Amino acid sequence: MIELVTRTKTAEVEAEEGMSLLDLAVKHKLDWLFSCTRGTCARCRCLVEEGAEFLEEVTDAEWDRMEPEEFEQGYRLACQAIVKSDAGRIRAVNKPYF
Repeated sequence: MIELVTRTKTAEVEAEEGMSLLDLAVKHKLDWLFSCTRGTCARCRCLVEEGAEFLEEVTDAEWDRMEPEEFEQGYRLACQAIVKSDAGRIRAVNKPYF
């Protein structure tokens, strides 16, 4: 299961291999902030509080938009954080810069 937390709502959704956290938020009609869906705006930034190991590696788009310290703290771009097969529990909180 994946727990997605927005400003106004928290939802538990099924993990779907190959989908991004942002894809899942949009699919389940959550008010996740985003603009571009391809890693250029960084509005979909989130804090992965649990289950980062069940997401694909940090992408070049993320390295271009975020600081190394953010990755160490657990931040990812939701549009780039892709769910792996056989994913366990993931908890992600939408934490845009502004």
